[in-house]
Amino acid sequence: MKELANRYKIFRDDKRALTSLIASFALLIFSLFVNFYAGTYAAEEASNYVNDIVLSNIRAYDLDGIFIYGPLVLWAFVVYLLLKNPKKIPFTIKSIALFVLIRSVFISLTHIGPFPTQVVLDSALINKFTFGADLFFSAHTGLPFLMALVFSENRYLRNLFVITAVFFGIVVLLAHLHYSIDVLSAFFITYTIYKIAERFFKKDKELFNEEK
Repeated sequence: MKELANRYKIFRDDKRALTSLIASFALLIFSLFVNFYAGTYAAEEASNYVNDIVLSNIRAYDLDGIFIYGPLVLWAFVVYLLLKNPKKIPFTIKSIALFVLIRSVFISLTHIGPFPTQVVLDSALINKFTFGADLFFSAHTGLPFLMALVFSENRYLRNLFVITAVFFGIVVLLAHLHYSIDVLSAFFITYTIYKIAERFFKKDKELFNEEK
């Protein structure tokens, strides 16, 4: 416990680190507000659905439980990793916020309606974070892949997050909650977002890579 407490001293002794920590959460909160309004707009402007090479050829599977609670388990694990290694918090949070902001732009530009056979999500919790037409690109796929890139120096974490991204991608396709292009594009767009984060938040990345 004492060793863990010592890891947090950087935010007491280094004003820049503390400022960056506060800024990371401020940016995350801002990104969530933007995401809310972008998702609401996309839902209001949603048009008809389109055919999909995957969804049009498989039936929908009731996987809403995994869709809803799987990410909760994922993010509980990420929170654990960050609390255990506080120097990793600013860069990780800022990367997530950048992801949310960029995705908000994409869903504001794309108004394709949901596939008609998608599984109905009966959860007040998930309905606060998804709007039905905020499809492109898949956050269920992209965010775990982002964590794979953020923690890429740890082979075990990288592999775990990549497997999670692929697994969630399969889940959203089987449940008809995303089009196949939403899932496939998420990997490429997320990689670009990560590279932007590395450039924009260079000092935070250096702090992330420091020894414990």
